Amino acid sequence: MDAFTAGLLQRIRTTETDLTRARETGDDFLADVEQAELDDLHRLAAEHGVEVAAAV
Repeated sequence: MDAFTAGLLQRIRTTETDLTRARETGDDFLADVEQAELDDLHRLAAEHGVEVAAAV
């Protein structure tokens, strides 16, 4: 796995954790921000052929 792929998958894992935490604490604004970031990361992964299921 190259550095780009590893870094992207790590960012996805981190963002998923942050999104979960925001939802659990009821921080709707932060949850929206984290969801937007996660959507962007998934789009970036798709554009570069990175299998996101490996991040989960």
